Amino acid sequence: MRKQVFFIARFLLLGGAIAGASLAAPLVAAAPGHSVTVVISNMSFGRVPADLKVGDTVVWVNRDTVPHTVTARDRSFDLHVAPGQSASQTLGKAGTFPFYCIYHSAMRGTLKVASAS
Repeated sequence: MRKQVFFIARFLLLGGAIAGASLAAPLVAAAPGHSVTVVISNMSFGRVPADLKVGDTVVWVNRDTVPHTVTARDRSFDLHVAPGQSASQTLGKAGTFPFYCIYHSAMRGTLKVASAS
């Protein structure tokens, strides 16, 4: 029982979602934002909105028949998205975050995240 409580507490402190990742700094709550969807299909990332803000959530949907990742060049996030599945991340800090798929290096994009204020 004690190990289970420790695991759950550690899981929550580390960010929570197994399928998702966060750009949030530890113990900093992001303002609630909008949810946007980026579709992965035909071995490419769909259009990433240009008006992302801290607190927004990006839902990555894989419509291909192979797995993909959404991996930041600086390793600040690394989402693994199985075929037909989705993963989400809440944007916790402003900045420019180039990303790629570790399985398919030609698949690239950039998240540009503005401050929420």
